[in-house]
Amino acid sequence: MTTSTQGAIAAPDGANRLAITVCVILATLMQALDTTIANVALPYIQGSVSASQDEITWVLTSYIVAAAIMTPPTGFLAGRFGLKRLFLVSVAGFTVTSMLCGMAQSLVEIVLFRVMQGMFGAALVPLSQTVLLNINPPHKQGSAMAIWGVAVMAGPVLGPVLGGWLTESYSWRYVFYINLPIGALAFFGMTTFLSETPKDRGSRLDWLGFGTLSLAIGALQVMLDRGEELDWFSSREIMIEAITAASAFYLFLAHTFTAERPFVRPALFSNRNFSAGVLFVAIVGLTYYASLALQPPFLQGLMNYPIVTAGLVMGPRGVGTMVAMLAVGRLIGRVDTRLLLGIGLALTGGTFWQMTGWTPDISQTTIVAVGMVQGLGLGFLFVPLSTVTLSTLAPNERAEGAGLYNLSRNIGSSIGISTVNALLTTNTQINYAELSSHVTATNPGYADPAVLRMLDPMRDAGRAALHALIEQQAQIIAYIDDYKFLMIATFAVVPLLIVFRKPPASAAADHLAVME
Repeated sequence: MTTSTQGAIAAPDGANRLAITVCVILATLMQALDTTIANVALPYIQGSVSASQDEITWVLTSYIVAAAIMTPPTGFLAGRFGLKRLFLVSVAGFTVTSMLCGMAQSLVEIVLFRVMQGMFGAALVPLSQTVLLNINPPHKQGSAMAIWGVAVMAGPVLGPVLGGWLTESYSWRYVFYINLPIGALAFFGMTTFLSETPKDRGSRLDWLGFGTLSLAIGALQVMLDRGEELDWFSSREIMIEAITAASAFYLFLAHTFTAERPFVRPALFSNRNFSAGVLFVAIVGLTYYASLALQPPFLQGLMNYPIVTAGLVMGPRGVGTMVAMLAVGRLIGRVDTRLLLGIGLALTGGTFWQMTGWTPDISQTTIVAVGMVQGLGLGFLFVPLSTVTLSTLAPNERAEGAGLYNLSRNIGSSIGISTVNALLTTNTQINYAELSSHVTATNPGYADPAVLRMLDPMRDAGRAALHALIEQQAQIIAYIDDYKFLMIATFAVVPLLIVFRKPPASAAADHLAVME
């Protein structure tokens, strides 16, 4: 796998360098916003396209999986067709597909356009990093990457707030339309100021390895997304998807261990830091994006928050992540990275434990405080984890390692979203059946005249009120079960801290390649 997109760009003068930097920041911000801006609008999208709770998560997972699949070939495509051309195609494609997402009239359309959006957006982050490194002399590269990092961190902060405001003031469609002016500015700016890199016509990609891995990931994700709706392995479709995923993954492994230049080199996994880090980041991705997907329907569906309020109470989580990442960037090299990871796990797992006690009566102050602490925990995980994972690889292996690292994070994210939503649906049904079994004529609760008047099962109004109450309680318990699952998943990776070797002190800047 090749993710290095380095190429020779003629050093621009100060004015051109500033213009290119602004365009790159815009492209990065556009992609970073889309990691969170659509989450808060999901309940509105769900109603507009008549989707179920299971189906609406496809809007998130389709984008993540498409981006995961298309990120590794970025280096090959940039070398073969030129960095500028690939960047322009990526920005234009992402912008146009964002518009199509906003125009979608059905679930099939929006999922299809989100897949296309993810495919075009996959290259934006690695290309942005490469351009900034190429146009700046070595003594300015650190400052350039710090500015770029601010844009990466600003996306999750602005996403929920901006998404809530756009949906409330205009429509959910504007969470996608907002990319049009940003993308247009970035496109025309780079067309004018960015020079092309030399093309490497001799570059090769292991298409068999790439194809079988992509097929395995895609089939697995479709199986996870459709499984709950189709009753899992009682469905022929799910069986076909499972067999396809397993067969493709087997072919990928067989080819990987026999090919001369495979898509993924097995030798990378002989490094224990890298192997442990790839597993670790998959779990971090699982918990991070799954919790992002759970919170909007909890706030809007169970707590009846207006969408703007939901976005505002979710925003501080991103603030916590930003603060922690800035602080941790200064601590790396001075404090044992494993200690920083331990703090991150403790903060993140502790907040999930607190969330297992949440009910619709929880206060906004508590939601904001817990969200900010959870963001701090994630900030303590992101930067140190990329450092400890990649710093012990040889310099010529780090680009390939970073590609696998990001691929693992994205796969974990998509699997996490599908899993928690499947558990939410299943546990809600189980809890409803369990709670309903206690609604009998001999229930002592009916001895209270006020209860009998409101919840009389012999009257239509009483049965409707009783159904709504039981369904709400069943959902609350199901959310608690999901947060327990995320807490257990977080603490399950604690033993990996023992596996990591202490990275060299010179690795403090290595996190810049994957901090997004």
